[in-house]
Amino acid sequence: MSTPETYPSEPPVRSAPVARDACGMALATELLGDRWTLLILREAFYGVSRFDDLRADLSIPRGILSTRLKALVGAGLLVKTPYRQGRDRVRYAYQLSPMGQDLALTLIALMQWGERHLQTGPSPVRLTDRRTGQMLQIALVTPDGQAVPAQQVDFQIV
Repeated sequence: MSTPETYPSEPPVRSAPVARDACGMALATELLGDRWTLLILREAFYGVSRFDDLRADLSIPRGILSTRLKALVGAGLLVKTPYRQGRDRVRYAYQLSPMGQDLALTLIALMQWGERHLQTGPSPVRLTDRRTGQMLQIALVTPDGQAVPAQQVDFQIV
């Protein structure tokens, strides 16, 4: 019979050392922490921008899509731009704003985590350096470019 693993005798942490309203992780989670919101942003990163295309690709109810798009535009993550096909009425496309484009590293990190821990087969997506063709992965790096494993990262409260 195996014995339980023992841990250092440090006292357990009872609450986060940073208030939720002062923590970037908590604030981002409040804005992005909804399944549909993340899937809409995923579609936007892949270039899907029209309401009907988003609805069809995600199989999302019209009302939910409309509500989420309005919130993402209101938050500044998406920009709503008009378009017209032929003589049809004006419709709108939803594209990433600069603020939304800044989520690229976050969503790539989430994608790579999912590939590593949830996907059973090889990934259909490969991220490569446009100049060299080398495969890319998300990493924490020092100012001089040295990768640091997440296990070696300290959160310092200032």
